[in-house]
Amino acid sequence: MPIIKPFKGVRAAPHMASHVISRTYQDYSDTELEAILKYNPFSFLHILNPGYKFSNSLKGEERFNLVRNRYLEFKEEQYLVQDESPVFYIYERSDAVHSYTGIIAGTATSDYDNGKIKKHEDTLEQREKLFKDYLKTVGFNAEPVLLTYPDDHVIDDVIDQEKKQRPVYDFVTTDRSCHKLWVIKDIHHIELLQQQFAAMSHIYIADGHHRSASSSLLASEMGEKHDSYNHFMSYLIAQSQLRIYEFNRLVKDLNGLSKEAFLMQLDMKFRIQNRGLEMYKPSKKHHFSMYLDGEFYSLYLRKDTYNIETPLDDLDTQMLFDLVLNPILGIEDLRNDSRIAYSYGQTDLLRIKDRVDKNEFAVGFGLFPATVEQMKSIADESLIMPPKSTYIRPKLPSGLTIYEFES
Repeated sequence: MPIIKPFKGVRAAPHMASHVISRTYQDYSDTELEAILKYNPFSFLHILNPGYKFSNSLKGEERFNLVRNRYLEFKEEQYLVQDESPVFYIYERSDAVHSYTGIIAGTATSDYDNGKIKKHEDTLEQREKLFKDYLKTVGFNAEPVLLTYPDDHVIDDVIDQEKKQRPVYDFVTTDRSCHKLWVIKDIHHIELLQQQFAAMSHIYIADGHHRSASSSLLASEMGEKHDSYNHFMSYLIAQSQLRIYEFNRLVKDLNGLSKEAFLMQLDMKFRIQNRGLEMYKPSKKHHFSMYLDGEFYSLYLRKDTYNIETPLDDLDTQMLFDLVLNPILGIEDLRNDSRIAYSYGQTDLLRIKDRVDKNEFAVGFGLFPATVEQMKSIADESLIMPPKSTYIRPKLPSGLTIYEFES
């Protein structure tokens, strides 16, 4: 019975919204980041990168304190304003291909702790603690965790009714995405949404495992000081709207093998076809593409050579690790081995080809994306996907709505 809670969100003043919100900090190139910080004084990036004001790069507690200062300055200047009463929000993002609509709400850290909010990725203790310290110092969370739930017609009806009102935000950003935000103030709708989520046995983390874990740590540390610490901001979206894309792999060397010896070992597990310069992209699970020494290959699993006993065994990223990366290429730690890199994107096979051709890597592998059902099955079995198994959209902007902890 997952709990969702309305909250008094801090958000950009309506006439400032298009200038304030930003993509995730790591999503910008250095050149793009520099241009935004130089020419847009209202960007939320000034809060996330407070050292720019002093032409300095800051880390740790010093940076956290200055993030807090920039945040308070934005509130004082009324670039950011706070809603007067606890509400839910509907956020819609659309582009030329897809449209995503979901609910922004507070979700309970206790639901994360007791498994009502299920996870499919592992987290690193060091990163959990770092972000927990960050949240505690800055006093707010500006990036919601992406959660998904089974499609529900009652929730859809509430969203449709609320969207008949004029949105408080309606603007287009430079990446040609349209952003709309509605504020749900209707008590009946708020209670109805809470009832619908409470009737679910569980919901799933799609993206934001470290943010969830860090929020849980913070709630445990703060105890009963304020109820706001017992919740974290989430964007809840129906699973039919979720889009999962592949994360591909690049490896720097063949672990001492010649090209011919490497191909012979692969042949024990896969049916291999040399595609030459044909840019082969997998069209179904258990099919892989490979780029090696100027040529593309298709790799089809020999089903009698691999036992599928759990939902994790059926996942292509796990299969590639079990059959190739670990036994043949000698990669044991997917998180920390410097010989492996990960990439994604619509033109990623071109990027893989380019990096292998430049001898930055010896071989690249293209994968078929996992499905929502695979992700849920793995979470249901309390199993953990290999790192970088999914690239999930929508990606949410920073500073659209902000969850502020009570002081």
